[in-house]
Amino acid sequence: MKAKYIGLLFLTMVTGLTSCNDYLNIDPTDKTSDKLIWSSTDYAEMAINYFYSDIPYLGSYSDYQCLAGMTEGLTDEFKYSDMTYNSLMYIPNEISYGGSTLTVGYVDTYLGEWGGTYEEIRRVNEALNKLASSSFDATTKTRFEAELRFFRGMYYFELLKRYHQAILYDADLSQISTNKALSPEADCWKFVYDDLKFAGENLTVSKSPTGRLTSGAAYALMSRAMLYCQNWTAVKEASEKIFTMGYSLTDNYADAFKSDNSEDIFQYSYSSSDDVSHSFDTYYAPGGDKAIDGNNASGGYATPTQDMVEEYEYSGESGKTGKPDWSAWHSTTGTNDTPPYAELEPRFAATILYNGATWKEREIEPYIGGTDGWCTWKTDAQPAGRTTTGYYLRKLVDESHHFSKVQASTQPYIAFRLAEVYLNYAEACYRSGDATTALTYINKVRSRVNLAGWKNLTGDNLFAALRHERKVELAYEGLYYWDMRRWGLSTTAFTGIKRHGLKIEKNANGSFTYTYVTIDDQNLNYPTKLNRFPIPQTELNNNKDIEQFSEWK
Repeated sequence: MKAKYIGLLFLTMVTGLTSCNDYLNIDPTDKTSDKLIWSSTDYAEMAINYFYSDIPYLGSYSDYQCLAGMTEGLTDEFKYSDMTYNSLMYIPNEISYGGSTLTVGYVDTYLGEWGGTYEEIRRVNEALNKLASSSFDATTKTRFEAELRFFRGMYYFELLKRYHQAILYDADLSQISTNKALSPEADCWKFVYDDLKFAGENLTVSKSPTGRLTSGAAYALMSRAMLYCQNWTAVKEASEKIFTMGYSLTDNYADAFKSDNSEDIFQYSYSSSDDVSHSFDTYYAPGGDKAIDGNNASGGYATPTQDMVEEYEYSGESGKTGKPDWSAWHSTTGTNDTPPYAELEPRFAATILYNGATWKEREIEPYIGGTDGWCTWKTDAQPAGRTTTGYYLRKLVDESHHFSKVQASTQPYIAFRLAEVYLNYAEACYRSGDATTALTYINKVRSRVNLAGWKNLTGDNLFAALRHERKVELAYEGLYYWDMRRWGLSTTAFTGIKRHGLKIEKNANGSFTYTYVTIDDQNLNYPTKLNRFPIPQTELNNNKDIEQFSEWK
């Protein structure tokens, strides 16, 4: 994956390919290249554009590439289906089952981002150092500094949400040392706050989500990052800045994931003609797209669980309220009753493909012998696109993408959108003791999908409502795993449980039998030590001023 924005001149100066821990090498081949880059605003923009390609690493379009797959696969929301021992298959299941497998080396390999992220921080600081001695006018220097500090804040945030501490480096390159201690956590978060605040104050205020970074993008990242350090004042500060910028929720929830919509604060754009694409559809499209539409891969690598389906409420139009009673479909001997899919709120159908749902002018057939098909976890060791849960992912998968024309995917990655900021703000208000405002912003999100607003909720009940809304509204956007982890709930929520699906059989008369099945052969297990990832052994070997976190010794 390479940044759409990188120009041909700058491409001649870089080599390599991005992956989870491998980054483009942008070291100039000689000092003349350095001088050339920082002598022209066009060339400097090309240099800064390099960092844009890391923005998708914030969410699902990154996670699909990485060795542990989408982080939802480590939770009750999503199930990876194959037993093949590689990424996007067995490894996410192996992590979710925990146990002795989760050694320092294993966690660093499949979940860690230490080395690659520090490499990017070094590159940002080198650019800031060169920028300071450039001859650009003050306005241009400030704009470039704001972009670079956005990225440095982004990289340090990614480190802190994993490791809680970091080694702080700035543009003073003389301070780089092999041996350097971790900075206190509070200092680290202040560093991130200062970088993102500077970016927010000095980037352009624009509602356009495409092109160069905006003030809205910086404040959106700030509103997210500050949740992790529980700086509720900063979350509210950043959110309130965004509220003045003119963004609005889309009328239709599904439209929030389309390019350049009213809710979209910043997106990373792809283009087939520029050979900038990704493979999300290849991995997560329904299994039937292989035979019908020519997907080169099987699709259906991971599918939503029945447990997630049961999070959705009745729609306002159904005349019913709350969540359906699914007990009739928890039968292990099967029922012919049709699940209440048609009665669920709009976010369900926009997120999950179910039996009979319309997809590319056909009906999804996730049943035994259907076009998309069903397979039993682990018994059928090669699902070949068949679902193990009775569902497929719809959200973020591009229905307009036809594999028969082109294999690569180009739907944009929506990095930040208004609904998330509303929920970030609601959480900060709740934590600050302002239940009224918290409910107001939760209900703004619910109102978009015609759900009745919550009333008179306080304390644990309000927190439960907030968690539910984040789980449903932000499903599969790469946030749920990290939310549960920062709330300290993963050790209980993801331990001692198994995930479930509906096995579907089509009967001779055209009806269906739905059977509740367990899709794990062992319990999920989230050990407490995963609340902070371990420092990789290579860092410990090379840095005498650092030692392993106590939970990993």
